[in-house]
Amino acid sequence: MDAVDAALVDLEDPRRPVILARHAEPPEAKLRSELLSLSQDVAGVTLAKLGELDQRVGHWFADAAQNLIESSGVSSKSVLGIANHGQTLHHAPRGQYPFSLQIGDSNVVAARTGITTVGQFRGADIAAGGEGAPLAPALHHQIFQHAHEHRCVINLGGIANITLLRANPDSEDTSQVLGLDTGPASALMDAWISEHLGDPQDTDARWARGGQVDETLLSHLLQEPYFHLGAPKSTGREHFNLDWLRNQLAALPQPPDPVDVQRTLCELSARTIADAVEEYGPDTQRVLLCGGGARNPLLRERIASLLAPCSVELSDDYGVDGDWVEALAFAWLAMRTIKGLPGNVPSVTGASRAVVLGGVYAP
Repeated sequence: MDAVDAALVDLEDPRRPVILARHAEPPEAKLRSELLSLSQDVAGVTLAKLGELDQRVGHWFADAAQNLIESSGVSSKSVLGIANHGQTLHHAPRGQYPFSLQIGDSNVVAARTGITTVGQFRGADIAAGGEGAPLAPALHHQIFQHAHEHRCVINLGGIANITLLRANPDSEDTSQVLGLDTGPASALMDAWISEHLGDPQDTDARWARGGQVDETLLSHLLQEPYFHLGAPKSTGREHFNLDWLRNQLAALPQPPDPVDVQRTLCELSARTIADAVEEYGPDTQRVLLCGGGARNPLLRERIASLLAPCSVELSDDYGVDGDWVEALAFAWLAMRTIKGLPGNVPSVTGASRAVVLGGVYAP
């Protein structure tokens, strides 16, 4: 919700995609505020507001695509398609009628850019009995799998997800790939510092480093049932948000100092990530970090400490800028959709079969 990450990707060799250009398009302040509010209070939205936001976000995404193409100097006629993951408002893959709701109308993107657009990636996997997430493991497998080394890719966005890649000389075999959302990465830390200091993020963990881990709070947070669910599993801001955190704090006899809460939230992210890696990939030899949270030095240090002696590095060291792995992943998935190829990994999402993801919107 801080900015749309738009990447222009060369997919001539789908096994070695290359980012040619990139562009970040921030939302208007009012739009960002409304989206953050809505993601925590879906029950309070009217159909009129939902429809309006769907269109506004669609235009925001179209702006991002157009600005990227113009700044790159590449002709729009040479672009095969646009991947529009959409802005997730509510992810509910379990229950009698599972669904995942993303807004940002792909019809708007296709009409304004004149380029075929692929959107609504998660629904086909959910229809096949899967969680609809995480979907990036398919790309992680394609570019990071090693023939002789067990690896784990950790994506640190608002929510953390891990992809476990067992050593395998067969680059097409995804049957042993595992992945799941472990819980919050940066979402709670960003929300907490925004509420108390008015900053969108804790740059370089400067605020968190001034606090202490509150063991009572940490122990209480770790009792959250989601952390103890077995894979496949996925989650989002609709669960891990300020309301969730306030409820946890209210259950304590005395609330900690806000800076100690920030430090404890960082420890919570690191601990739940490390616990998941140790549970599902105990023989992992190398960890690759990507996503915005990989720029948080304290979070990175704690993950490395908890997973020692496993080697913990940045995906940047392996040729892929960690800030752009997600954008790259969905460009790659859109290419597969347009070619009629499946994009999910059933062993990750729990789907009954591999399926072509998303819908294709003609310009």
